[in-house]
Amino acid sequence: MRAVVLDAPNTALRVVDDHAAPEARDGLVLDVTACGVCHSDLHVANGDFGTGKPIILGHEVTGVHPELGPVMLYAPWGCLDCQECAEHNEMICSNSTEAGLFTNGGYAEQMYVPDVRYLAPLDGLDSFASAPLACGGLTAYRAVLQGLDRLRERGSEAKALVIGAGGLGQFAIRYLRLLSDAHVTALDLSEAKQATAVEIGAHASTGQLDGDARFDLVIDFIGAESTLRSAAESIAKLGTVCVVGLAGGSVPFGFGAVPLEARFVASVWGSRTQLDDLLDLARREPSIVQPVEVMDLADAQAAHDRLRSGDVRGRIVLDIGGGRD
Repeated sequence: MRAVVLDAPNTALRVVDDHAAPEARDGLVLDVTACGVCHSDLHVANGDFGTGKPIILGHEVTGVHPELGPVMLYAPWGCLDCQECAEHNEMICSNSTEAGLFTNGGYAEQMYVPDVRYLAPLDGLDSFASAPLACGGLTAYRAVLQGLDRLRERGSEAKALVIGAGGLGQFAIRYLRLLSDAHVTALDLSEAKQATAVEIGAHASTGQLDGDARFDLVIDFIGAESTLRSAAESIAKLGTVCVVGLAGGSVPFGFGAVPLEARFVASVWGSRTQLDDLLDLARREPSIVQPVEVMDLADAQAAHDRLRSGDVRGRIVLDIGGGRD
């Protein structure tokens, strides 16, 4: 089968035309249709996490199951036998693994899936346009849910801040506008991303916050020292700071160090149940499915290069089976 392999961190992706096909073992083999290109793929390519061994990247996967038809892959595979999995929090299972990050993923014509429960029927959603929902969309969805109750409680008086108006931030802006009456501000140094944020629904966008600004929910999709400091300084009492970005920043925490009863949470991916909820939402509200640029699987390295340089508006999706014109 055709596949794209990362042989080791900080090496170029390698196109393989005759890679060995996966075996079903005690699971199944999925025929892959499309796979989104995500910043997490870059983290693995950089050696920030992963095994360091040769791997097929790709975790925003759609494909075809012989009985379910077109499906989306849920990539954080829990053990299905622990408290976290029983509580539908598979993404924080201590014995989990993530397809495309720690085991072979969707930059290939076929991939192994351990259980059919990790496949969600698309039921009419486009396999290419919807692929980024599997990680980018789901991660932003869970992040918004972390503070949605407070926003709804505050109604039209609520204020939300999205730090980082790239792919995930754009998902969050759409969800916030759709699911709440909050005033939504986007913070990003890029004037182009500021403009995009307003175009897709943010009430305001800026490269620097007013020192007196206070928000009921701050979602940091960057996670650097500076952005977390901005989040901590701008969160309101009883508000929630949700960090998603992997830039490695931190802020002091303790009584008096942050506003009273503000909540700080690191939000991880999303649950299998939330993936079903998100796909239901996408069917009801097609506006949350962002425009995608489709590239051939063989151009995966070029896609990585463009994502790394910021030369992407929306999301890139790889055409794995050659089914997209």
